[in-house]
Amino acid sequence: MHSLQQVYALFSPIAHVPLLNHSRFPEAAASPFSLSFLLSFRTRSSLISSDQVLCYPQINRAETEGFPSNGGRKAAPLAYAVQKNIKEKSSRKEHHLWKRRETAGSGQKALNLVSIVTKLSNEKETVYGALDKWVAWETEFPLVAAAKALGILRKRNQWLRIIQVTKWMLSKGLVLTMGTYDTLLLAFDMDGRIDEAETVWRMILETHTRSVPRRLFSRMMSLYDHHHMPEKLLEVFADMEELGVKPDQDTVRRIARAFHKLGQEDKRKQVIQRYGLKWKYIHFNGERVRIKIAEEDG
Repeated sequence: MHSLQQVYALFSPIAHVPLLNHSRFPEAAASPFSLSFLLSFRTRSSLISSDQVLCYPQINRAETEGFPSNGGRKAAPLAYAVQKNIKEKSSRKEHHLWKRRETAGSGQKALNLVSIVTKLSNEKETVYGALDKWVAWETEFPLVAAAKALGILRKRNQWLRIIQVTKWMLSKGLVLTMGTYDTLLLAFDMDGRIDEAETVWRMILETHTRSVPRRLFSRMMSLYDHHHMPEKLLEVFADMEELGVKPDQDTVRRIARAFHKLGQEDKRKQVIQRYGLKWKYIHFNGERVRIKIAEEDG
């Protein structure tokens, strides 16, 4: 049989607890060392005083100084560390860097807004007055409801109402999202207001120079392509290249078509070679198939 000190030395890498004085725990000297005793010893280790710590190389009397007392006795370092860890976990507080806004009922507010504007005349004063009444009792501007209302109007092809609501939001000093700008540019395109679209586009470039997404570049070039203005389209493409924004496949085809209309075949081939995609996906017999794009497709 091994003595208590010899067996404990085998477990010392994983059981960092001090040895007990046999006068305090006589069962340790009377019985062989067992796992059940070790577990009971761990439970009672918080009651060990500094006088009962024996010659353990990692823990001595000097290390027990400064620990809080437990019923008039010095608490063991292990028990103190466990108690300290539990206390730190329980005292942690959650801090959020954002404020959660209540969006419940925004769908009904959006439907109310759509119902209001669709019944109005096209006069600016009438529309703005009704919109002011819609937001009069709100503590914060209902941006979520307004965005949903614009989405509903877009599905219904109510381009004039989209322009009116968006201009009213700009008159209130609100900063529109990129999605709202995209809807506004599409409304200008469908309503044939090229000059107003160019004014808004210049404002976007001046305000969000380095953060203009590819989506808005594509929208503006689609507007110029729709109204047969290849020179304007290539100006937007020049800004796009200067800002390092890579065009998508549809935009590459519009750019190549613009160069073709202007008789610049060399630049058309350069654009296709530089930005053109080699593959595209189509659905054939219910499956998604990858095919190679011919140069003539540009």
